[in-house]
Amino acid sequence: MTGKLIAAIVGAESTVVQKLLAEAVSDWQHAGLKVCGLVEEAHGLTGRSCSSGLLRNLQTGNIFAMYLEEAPAHTSCRLDELGVVDACASVVDQIAASDLVVLSKFGKVEAVGSGLFEAFEIAVRLEKPMLTSVAPKHHYAWKRFAPDAAFISPDRNSIETWKRAVSIASHGQRPVMVPSN
Repeated sequence: MTGKLIAAIVGAESTVVQKLLAEAVSDWQHAGLKVCGLVEEAHGLTGRSCSSGLLRNLQTGNIFAMYLEEAPAHTSCRLDELGVVDACASVVDQIAASDLVVLSKFGKVEAVGSGLFEAFEIAVRLEKPMLTSVAPKHHYAWKRFAPDAAFISPDRNSIETWKRAVSIASHGQRPVMVPSN
């Protein structure tokens, strides 16, 4: 594993990936690492064909709904793009002061330059280590956005290996991140 600043978790369902992200963030924050970004949480509503849920700001704990009560006429997807944009706006000013950025996913709205796209752009511009996830159907758009990003497996060992590699690679360029436990 090289010290690639950007990594995308691939190869698992979104709920598995979001749980991995939340666990890693919790451990890193308890170890003193300043992490910003958003993780997805389930909405807990039954009878929905769309899994769009909630986004939680990792620093403030604020919750942003990203689902519509009623799906638009042309689709069964209840994703609320404006809810995702609002969540993004809540983190953009936190990125510069962070050690690491975690963004729930690069999905269909990010693939067209909306949703969390601004946060992705800022993290890249500021050369912040960034961890996210990408579904296979969005790999092409992701590779166009982040051609040098690493793809990692959906397990804690792969996540921690990436984080350690980024810590070593960033030595002398930025403050070194707190080592893994």
